[in-house]
Amino acid sequence: MLLRKTALALALATAAVLATTTPAAAAPTPAANSAPAAAANPVIVVGGLSGVAVAYEPIAARLRGDGYRTFIYQLPGLGLGDIPASARAFAGFVEQVRASTGASMVDVVAHSEGGLVSRYYLKRLGGTATIGRYVSLGTPQYGTYVANIVAFLGLGSCAGVVACQQMTIGSAFLADLNAGDDTPGAVRYTTIRTLQDELVRPTGNAAVNDGATNVLIQAYCPLRVVGHLGLVLDGTAYTIVRGALVDGPVRPNCVAL
Repeated sequence: MLLRKTALALALATAAVLATTTPAAAAPTPAANSAPAAAANPVIVVGGLSGVAVAYEPIAARLRGDGYRTFIYQLPGLGLGDIPASARAFAGFVEQVRASTGASMVDVVAHSEGGLVSRYYLKRLGGTATIGRYVSLGTPQYGTYVANIVAFLGLGSCAGVVACQQMTIGSAFLADLNAGDDTPGAVRYTTIRTLQDELVRPTGNAAVNDGATNVLIQAYCPLRVVGHLGLVLDGTAYTIVRGALVDGPVRPNCVAL
């Protein structure tokens, strides 16, 4: 059953890639904001593999509603290529946001592969100087056997998708990223994961070590059902994100819409 669900999820992701044309990169435009979060760090929502920017409008809208200056970063080539290369492009986007807002620091809310791109920026590209808070949603921090299993499905090594190869458990990329301290710098790290994540298996691989706040939604809300894509839509997940952005305690609202 899990194999069928995995194959379906991969097929849907592939269909999304084939059906989408990647827009040209543009300078970020500040979103509308209101008190009290207007004085807080701007927030960059970082998309995942095959995640077009519009897919992240729901969580961006929640952040705007709470007063945050919010930007969405769509991964170059929809995240199919080399993750370190995507991280270098992301570094440029961070500088654009800082320049356009006058902020010295930004916060990051990253979904799936976007969390690896952001972590690489933090750990290997000096991002700890410009990121105040890092929040990941369903990021395969230590890989996912869903990527490994693609070969079993007869598609070779991730069907040639470089980022997928890098997200396999035991990849050279992950070995490098996870060598040493998982949480460098003074950044506040929070990871959010769900037991129903169909693309990050085992789900424990969405957590990091060395002082991060790792939140399993069902540890607080056992009846809450949230899938991989649902992490950017779910109200309970958002209450955890909102708490992380103000350095608050983990107090999910289990009935949030």
